[in-house]
Amino acid sequence: MFYRGIPGKNCGTIIIKAEELGNCRESVLLQFCGNKLDKKDFFGKSDPFLIFYRSNEDGTYTICHKTEVVKNTLDPVWQAFKIPVRALCNGDYDRAIKIEVYDWDRDGGHDYIGEFKTSYRELSKGQSQFNVWEVRSVTKLSSQQVTLLSCVIMCNPSQPTSLHYMNPYQLNAYAMALRAVGEIIQDYDSDKMFPALGFGAKLPPDGRVSHEFALNGNPENPYCSGIEGVLEAYYRSLKSVRLYGPTFFSPVINHVARYASLVKDGSEYFILLIISDGVISDMAQTKESIVNASCLPMSIIIVGVGSAEFDEMIELDGDEVRISSRGRFAERDIVQFVPFRDYVDHRGNHILSMARLAKDVLAEIPDQFLHYMRTRGIKPNLSPPFYSSKPLSALALPAHPLQTQI
Repeated sequence: MFYRGIPGKNCGTIIIKAEELGNCRESVLLQFCGNKLDKKDFFGKSDPFLIFYRSNEDGTYTICHKTEVVKNTLDPVWQAFKIPVRALCNGDYDRAIKIEVYDWDRDGGHDYIGEFKTSYRELSKGQSQFNVWEVRSVTKLSSQQVTLLSCVIMCNPSQPTSLHYMNPYQLNAYAMALRAVGEIIQDYDSDKMFPALGFGAKLPPDGRVSHEFALNGNPENPYCSGIEGVLEAYYRSLKSVRLYGPTFFSPVINHVARYASLVKDGSEYFILLIISDGVISDMAQTKESIVNASCLPMSIIIVGVGSAEFDEMIELDGDEVRISSRGRFAERDIVQFVPFRDYVDHRGNHILSMARLAKDVLAEIPDQFLHYMRTRGIKPNLSPPFYSSKPLSALALPAHPLQTQI
């Protein structure tokens, strides 16, 4: 839109651009540091600061944040700052974010040091090998870098846009997936007592961040009675904890693996159900945990909720390329991934859609179980001891209801 002033006088031009706001109400807490930035001041070093630009639909950029100036250093550590995700990318996680680095000057003629581009999806991976950027300058090549020190995603379950929204009239995405999948696999556990864990939250009373906490609030006895008990613990935890990113998978995988490693005789087999929204901030550690667990009596079912891309989940599934870490390949495929949205029948045929879900959730578990038993020469007992209270398959259910939305 163009608006011009008094006819016959050059009063300048005001350009107004509009863009529809994305349906995204989360915020993110970011902190960056620099390394070996260019020296711009004749006396002293540099006084660097960052300017963040959101890319627009027409290819232009708009300033959305400036950091404070860190005086006289080439290795600055800027203070953490909170910014709405709408301001960074308007809810489009793959939209380019440009970050420029400047040396502050008192007269306002700040010296350009360099720039780099990223995206909110990349930032949300947290501290990883992908979040160290080379700061490119138009004048010369250099080794200057900017590193993301932390990325904390802040979600509010009271907002209707949250996947954890507690709607009084219907189940949210996590609860719906938990009930649907849980009711499928709960019949493989004899006493229907499930240990349920959450991850990605600050816990009361001191705000400690945890990626491996008991949903029922009792770390000494995290067991819940049936899927309804898990759902009840999930809803209670939403009222008592504060959702907090980034999202780490490896702690809960290692948690179940510790118990599975104690079973050598084939008397128990563990199934870990993870319900997630698509982001993994510790991908390298998660791969290593899966590789380590592939020799244990356990399988992992990952159910993706929401509308995000699930590229990392598909990679963990390992159907086409076996998962590897540090040159070691998984002994066997133990991960099955299903996107829950593919099984929601909007025509209301709940029975048919859940039947399809049950088929795909359990598609690989029998072969994974048999492969483990056969490779270890474990044969089924024809007459199990009368005192055995568990069947051959024990179900562990860390449900991951407390993580960030992407």
